[in-house]
Amino acid sequence: MRLKDKVVLVTGAAQGLGAALAERMAKEGACVVVCDINEQGAVDLAERIERDYGVKSTGIKMDVTNDSEVMASFNRVTEEYGRLDTLVANAGILISGDVTEISVDHWKKVIDVNLVGYFLCAREAASVMIPNKSGTIIQINSKSGKKGSFRNSAYAASKFGGIGLTQSLALELAPYGIRVNAVCPGNLLDSPLWVDSLYEQYAKRFSLTVDHVRQKYLDQVPLGRGCSYEDVVNVAVFLASDESSYMTGQAINVTGGQEMR
Repeated sequence: MRLKDKVVLVTGAAQGLGAALAERMAKEGACVVVCDINEQGAVDLAERIERDYGVKSTGIKMDVTNDSEVMASFNRVTEEYGRLDTLVANAGILISGDVTEISVDHWKKVIDVNLVGYFLCAREAASVMIPNKSGTIIQINSKSGKKGSFRNSAYAASKFGGIGLTQSLALELAPYGIRVNAVCPGNLLDSPLWVDSLYEQYAKRFSLTVDHVRQKYLDQVPLGRGCSYEDVVNVAVFLASDESSYMTGQAINVTGGQEMR
């Protein structure tokens, strides 16, 4: 129960890694605010968290790119909970494409969700945390925030920018006792993003079968397996807890050795 009685808000939390993060935070004793553009999914998960873990949880519809919607969501959190201890900025998208093919609309959409959305949520979280002189902000970044990604220039650009924003906010918010860190997962090969989208995108792009695409990415990992939700969540819990009280401005790799910088 490392997060007992803490209030944690997770974005993009209705499914996949976001849901795993929300449930683990609840298991550690936190009250969890589940935010997602999918309102019903957020409400359903919040109800399940309350039932399964015995902690208070609220599901909120929030589009991280909508300034007024983000502000309203954080205002609701302060009204209902009176505080916010941790923001987990998990919401993100990936649209791949050659630089000569990807549309400017798709490029802007990736930047808007992954980088601007992170900024808007971090801004509102900081506004809540500064008066209490404590709090943690955690961005779920990517190994693509450390190294360019083939035919994923928009995604890599958004994630490189995310690390720059993390480091800048860490400097700005340190005087208020607020720590800001990022987690950089490797390929979550069993996640909805991969299963429902990326395998097909990459199979078509590389003229391979889905099975061959999976093996191609497994072969790049020194530890020989894909990244799991648990791998990422373990680090996020550590960063949200007092165990990491001397850490800020970090971008921690969870890549099985694929990225070591």
